[in-house]
Amino acid sequence: MRRIDPRNYCVWLCFVLFVSPTLAWSRDLPEFADMVERFAPAVVNVSSSLSVKARARPGQDPNDLFRKFMPRHPQIPRDEDEEATGSGFIITADGYILTNAHVVNAADEIIVSLVDKREFRARVIGVDKRTDVALIKIEANNLPRVAIGDPARLRVGDWVVAIGSPFGFEHSVTAGIVSAKGRALPDESLVSFIQTDVAINPGNSGGPLFNLKGEVVGINSQIYSETGGFMGLSFAIPIDMAMDVQNQIRTAGHVTRGRIGVLVQEVTRDVADSFALKNAEGALVSELEPNGPAAKAGIQVGDIILRFDARPVAASTDLPRIVGSSKPGKRVNMQLWRSGGIKDVALTVAEFPEEREAAPRQVALRRSEPSGNRLGLVVLALSGEQRRHYRSGGGVAIKDAKGIAGRAQLRAGDVVVSGTRKGAQSEFRSVDQFNRFAGSVERGESVSLLVKRGDTQSFVSLRVPD
Repeated sequence: MRRIDPRNYCVWLCFVLFVSPTLAWSRDLPEFADMVERFAPAVVNVSSSLSVKARARPGQDPNDLFRKFMPRHPQIPRDEDEEATGSGFIITADGYILTNAHVVNAADEIIVSLVDKREFRARVIGVDKRTDVALIKIEANNLPRVAIGDPARLRVGDWVVAIGSPFGFEHSVTAGIVSAKGRALPDESLVSFIQTDVAINPGNSGGPLFNLKGEVVGINSQIYSETGGFMGLSFAIPIDMAMDVQNQIRTAGHVTRGRIGVLVQEVTRDVADSFALKNAEGALVSELEPNGPAAKAGIQVGDIILRFDARPVAASTDLPRIVGSSKPGKRVNMQLWRSGGIKDVALTVAEFPEEREAAPRQVALRRSEPSGNRLGLVVLALSGEQRRHYRSGGGVAIKDAKGIAGRAQLRAGDVVVSGTRKGAQSEFRSVDQFNRFAGSVERGESVSLLVKRGDTQSFVSLRVPD
């Protein structure tokens, strides 16, 4: 009988336990080289020249953690023109290129550089600021072009690759995985972003995000950063949305979107409890446009939109994208949650207007004796100026907010219009009405208050401690 040398046995055991799994794991790693070699020639560098007047337009808040990157050189203000660099990719053999709107917006001159070092002066076909997508064109033929993929087939954990010009280093390749899908970012309600951990830096803006088949699934647009550099959170615009935008630009010269005239907010667990809704889903209507499509259809502040045109609204961030993709003039059905039950309404979608900004107004509080309540709020009757400003005969003004109200960031000057508990809504036309409502709230119960601040209003959810 053959004896096994213990030393050989140990070597064999170490191989099985440590080396073999490592070799198997390494065999499963993706291969990027062939894909990059095939499709990188369709990725371009985009340089735009901005005049002093163009640079003077309002820019991004430097304290904003979500950054659209377009590096400028030098970073010290100068009197002469300055250059900005980004990336893009060719979608047709005759020179149509997709990039980010913030890369080319307001540029005096745009130069596109190909991988073979040829340079072309580009013209802007159209820019859509709401999705940050721009279509530009160079006069050339027989150009390499990318293949377009389907972002819906992406799964969280899939490998993806970015090619771009970070800090001017052209055709740099970085790789990572899909971290999440359907991300909503502040002030970007029309885009459902693809979140990745692919290294994205200034100059990558407008470049393609590829899947392992070599298909473009997104346009790299933003990162989240506390330092200005990459921190592992990057965001790409889904390519199907970008292709729809560029198709409308090419065929109609502009992008048309639907609107229904509502402002909505998230339905949290506490909001759902106060409205007697089983699941925390849908979009809570916090404000209505006067004489807008929703108001004309009978939708009310406090309604929760659950479905729009047969499409479920799982979160408040879903609604702007669903409505925006609807054709103006279309008649659609909506499913609402109101007063503890389902209600169906129909409305006609209108066209999205141009963006408008309004400065918030400051309204002085009327001096009177305060009245306390168990929600931690001290409220006052509205002054005549406040009633005129809000065009309402109801509501009470907050003088002081402590406890759960203070933690919910309610503050003096806010106006509380109504409250909802157990699915029933109560309007406040006096301090006494508000205090009776507050006094009836039970321990451990959630209530939602409709609060006006400046020119906006929204629901604030409060849960009374047990």
